[in-house]
Amino acid sequence: MQPTPKELADDQDVLVRALLSLDGADEVKAFLNDLCTPAEIRAFAERFKVARLLDEGTHSYRDIAMRTGASTTTVTRVARFLREMPHQGYRAVLDKLKDSQ
Repeated sequence: MQPTPKELADDQDVLVRALLSLDGADEVKAFLNDLCTPAEIRAFAERFKVARLLDEGTHSYRDIAMRTGASTTTVTRVARFLREMPHQGYRAVLDKLKDSQ
């Protein structure tokens, strides 16, 4: 039996609380290594690098794809999320990282 949308939302909330409970980089890395496959972690890191390069505003999509190994489709998707999507998760993290430098 497939989980209901509410069950999926509840599971996502528990995952978010689990991430928020972690103390420091070592615990986050350990949890991600247990939770995700190496390929999933590489994909997350790749997309976030794409977001960082897009945020710099000095690189073409093709250049970003070449520098990261991401497809131009991925670069375009990340760019769309940076510009248009209501949740603005990339933006929040990029801004926090800038503020902490």
